[in-house]
Amino acid sequence: MLLEGKNAIVTGGSLGIGAATSLMLAEEGANVCLTYRKHEQEAKDFAEQIRKMGRKALAVKCDIAVFAEAENVVKQALEAFGRIDILVNNAGMNWDAVSWKMTEEQWDRVIEVNLKGYFNFTRHVAPLFKDQKYGKIINVTSINGLRGKFGQSNYSASKAGIIGYTKAIAKELGAFGVNVNAVAPGLIETPMLRDSEARDKIVDMAMGEIVLKRVGQPEDLANVIAFLASDRARHVTGEVIKVDGGQYI
Repeated sequence: MLLEGKNAIVTGGSLGIGAATSLMLAEEGANVCLTYRKHEQEAKDFAEQIRKMGRKALAVKCDIAVFAEAENVVKQALEAFGRIDILVNNAGMNWDAVSWKMTEEQWDRVIEVNLKGYFNFTRHVAPLFKDQKYGKIINVTSINGLRGKFGQSNYSASKAGIIGYTKAIAKELGAFGVNVNAVAPGLIETPMLRDSEARDKIVDMAMGEIVLKRVGQPEDLANVIAFLASDRARHVTGEVIKVDGGQYI
């Protein structure tokens, strides 16, 4: 197993990419603290699945945009596991509108969650990783942070910010044996997509771009995240790995 004895925090671990990642890390041997904001039962169910694998698991409610709540998650994970080795910054949101109709609230909330939320958790684990001279940080961004998307200026800006943040933190923490990378998904079959009234239209448009002609699954991201969280990726840092079936090409 790639992650035997390691301890991980996964934000937004109750659904979609976060849930698949939590389970994948556990399958590879890690104990997992997953956060949720709304989907309490789902989070508790996934935590129970992880315990049935013989791992330790926590499900902690958290608004990642709140600095103190992120600190509380890290403290609880430390108390439960004794150490943290892996942080997966995954939780995020979108609130779409064209720029001439977007409200200040829409802009601020997406930036607070998607960008400041990543800072909040990184800020609280970085001193731990620095002192123990070991750590893996994986940030989930988006191909739309690389190229922009119509109607998603706030989301695209936040995801582009994550890319710059990833590279800066990789430079700051590299001397202490800490790897910091990002994964950039294209279209992924998450509950948000499945529940969307516009799902068929979204998929049809994306299929015109996706070279592999398949919609990505959460496990496709989780596999890459698990690799980056392992020592097999010990010489990889500051990278943005697209997991998009060629959608960006």
